[in-house]
Amino acid sequence: MEAEKPASSIWKGKAKATDSDFEDLYTPITYRHLLSTNLGIRDPLRVIALCDSDAFYAACEQMRLGIDPSEPVVVLQWQALIAVNYPARKYGISRMDNINDAKKRCPNLNVVHVATYKEGEKEPGYWPNPDTMTHKVSLDLYRRESMKVIQLFKDGVPGGEIERASIDEAFIDFTKPAREEILRRFPHLSQIPPDAPFGRDTPLPPPPPIDWNGCGTVVPINPDNQEQPEESTSTGSLPVKNQLEQDEQTWHDVALSIAAEMMDKVRRDIFTKLGYTTSAGIARNKFLAKLTASYKKPNNQTILRNAAIPNYLKPMPFQKIRFLGGKLGKALAEEYDVNTVGDLLTINLDEIQRKFGDESIWVYELLRGIDRSEGIFLIQMCSMFVLIRDFPVKEKPPVTKSMLAAKNLPQPIVKAAQGYHWIRVLAAELALRLREGRETFPALWPKSIVLHVRQGYEQSRSKQAPFPFTRDPSVDVIAAAGDKLWKELVGTDESRASPMKVTSVSLSFAGIDSMETGQRNIEGFFKPRSSDGPHMKTSMKRERASSPTVSALPDDSTGEIPSENNSFLCERCGMRIVLADEMYDLDADRKQDALDALRMEHADFHFAQDLAKETPLDVPRKIIKPQSSSSRSNSKPPRKKFKTKSQDEGIARFFTKR
Repeated sequence: MEAEKPASSIWKGKAKATDSDFEDLYTPITYRHLLSTNLGIRDPLRVIALCDSDAFYAACEQMRLGIDPSEPVVVLQWQALIAVNYPARKYGISRMDNINDAKKRCPNLNVVHVATYKEGEKEPGYWPNPDTMTHKVSLDLYRRESMKVIQLFKDGVPGGEIERASIDEAFIDFTKPAREEILRRFPHLSQIPPDAPFGRDTPLPPPPPIDWNGCGTVVPINPDNQEQPEESTSTGSLPVKNQLEQDEQTWHDVALSIAAEMMDKVRRDIFTKLGYTTSAGIARNKFLAKLTASYKKPNNQTILRNAAIPNYLKPMPFQKIRFLGGKLGKALAEEYDVNTVGDLLTINLDEIQRKFGDESIWVYELLRGIDRSEGIFLIQMCSMFVLIRDFPVKEKPPVTKSMLAAKNLPQPIVKAAQGYHWIRVLAAELALRLREGRETFPALWPKSIVLHVRQGYEQSRSKQAPFPFTRDPSVDVIAAAGDKLWKELVGTDESRASPMKVTSVSLSFAGIDSMETGQRNIEGFFKPRSSDGPHMKTSMKRERASSPTVSALPDDSTGEIPSENNSFLCERCGMRIVLADEMYDLDADRKQDALDALRMEHADFHFAQDLAKETPLDVPRKIIKPQSSSSRSNSKPPRKKFKTKSQDEGIARFFTKR
C-alpha cells in the first residue's frame, strides 16, 4: 500500500492561510548582521525604496510651460495619451481614453503633444500639427529631467546604491547608510558584549520605541479595512498612521524609519529644486518596494514593515502582482479556483511544483514576500529570459555604451530614395544625444555607427562602419555616414532587382567610450602650427615594458629610458611609444601635439586589430570530393533529418516568447 503523504505536503484547498506562511519575515537580527558589510540580498536589515515621479511626462510639460499644478494636463503622442496628471484624473480621464473623449470630459484640458524631430531641424520642437509620416517622437526633455532627479538621489543618499528602473522611477538601496546611521545613533551596538552567549550570532537587544511621525504612511499591521486606500490628493505634510504594536518593533523597523527620513528629505529636495512631486515605497526588497509605492499616491511615501506584510498581501488580487498576471495568472485562477494572494497561500509548494514545474518555487515565495536567491533567478525560454526574482540594486555606469534612434514607419519605404529623409531625422536625435553626453564627458566618442533595417516580418539586416572623430558631431556628419550605410545596405532604385518594403529603420552609435585627452580630427596632425613654421614630423620607437608603469628595455644607444615628456606607455600592449630624436627640442606645446598624434595613431592601430578579430578572414569552406560514376549511381540520396519542435515545459509555457 502506498504510504500517505505528510500533512504538510497536502493541498489545503480553501483552508485559511496562517502567519506560519511568513516565518521568513521574523528572522532574529544579530550582531553579525549589523556589523557585517557583505550580506547582500539575504541581509535581514536590507531596506529598499522605489521612488516614482508622479505623472512625470505631464509634470515636465507643466514646468516647461509654467502651468499651475492644479490645472488638468495630458501629454499626447500622435492620438494616444501617454500621461495624465492627477487633476485631469479627477475628471475620469485615463491613458486608455482617446483625446476627443478626454476633451469632452474636461473642456479646459491642457493638451501638449510631445516634442518631435523633423527633417532639417537640429533639435526637436513643439510643432502645431506633427505628422507621424514625417516626424519622429522625442523624449529628450523627459530624459534630461530624469537625470536631474537621479542626481538628487545620489546627492541625498551618500553610500546608497541608485538603480534607474525607468525614465520616471529608481530603486534606492538604503541598507548601508541605514546601518551606518544605526551605529551612529546607538554606538554601544558596535561592540559585542563580553557576556554575549553566542558571540557575533547573539541577537541584538530590543530597539527603543520608534517615532514614525514625519516618516510617511505606515501600512498598519492589523488594518480594520483590508481594501487598498484611495489615491491621496495631499500636497502638504505626509500623513501618518500609528496603528502599530510597539512591542513588536524590530531593528529592521529602525532601519526602515531611518530610510524613510532620508527618503523624505530627498523627495522634498526634488520638489524644491525641480518642482516635481514623487511617491515612494520602502520595504525589505525590490518587489515589495515597487508594490508599496502605489499604496497611496500622489506626493506620498509608504513604509511596509515586515509585520504588516501578511495582512497587506493576503487580500490583494494576485493577478495585480507583476509576473502573476496574463497566462500564468489565468492558469492559477482556473486550476485552483482562487482570486487573492491569501487563497494561493493555502496551496503548498509540492502541489505548485507538481503542476507548474520546479521553477515555480518563485511563485510560492513571491506570495510570501520572500527572496531567498543569491542573485538573478531566470527562466529560460528559447532565446528569451524572463526576470522573475528580486536581485541587488546596482548603479548603472554613467557612460552608456550605445545610443539608438529608431522609427517604426507608418507607411513602408518602397523606394531607396525615401530612406534618406528618415536617416536625417534619426541623425538629428543622435547628434543631440551625443552632444549632451559630451557636455558631461568631453572625451566621449563612439567607435562605430550602425544602421538596422527591417522589411516586413523578415529578420532585420544591419551594416556598420567606423565613425571618424570630428570636432563638431553635427547632423550633417552623422547623416552622411548613415547615407553611406543605407546605400551599401539597401542599394539604389536602379540597382535593386526585387521590390523593397522597409517597415523599420534605426541608426545607432556603438562602442561609446572616453577617448584619451588630446585626440583631435586627423587632419590636424598633418598641418603646421603656423604658416611659416616647418612641417612637423613624427615617428615612434617602441620598447617592451615589464609592468604597466615601468619600461624595462630602453630603445636608444645610451640605455636611458625616455622621459614622460617625450613618450607615453600604452596600457593595452605594454609598449612605450617614443618621439623621434629630432623632436626632443621642440617647445612644450608642439611636443604635446606630436605626442597626441602618436596616441591617436597608436589607438587606431589597436582599433584596427579589434576590427580584424571581429571580422575573421578565414571563412570555413565545405569541400566536396568528386565521386566516380559507379559510386554516384550506387549512392542513395541522404535522408533529411527533421527536428522536432521543442515544447516549453513547466511554468515557462505561460509566458509569451519574443
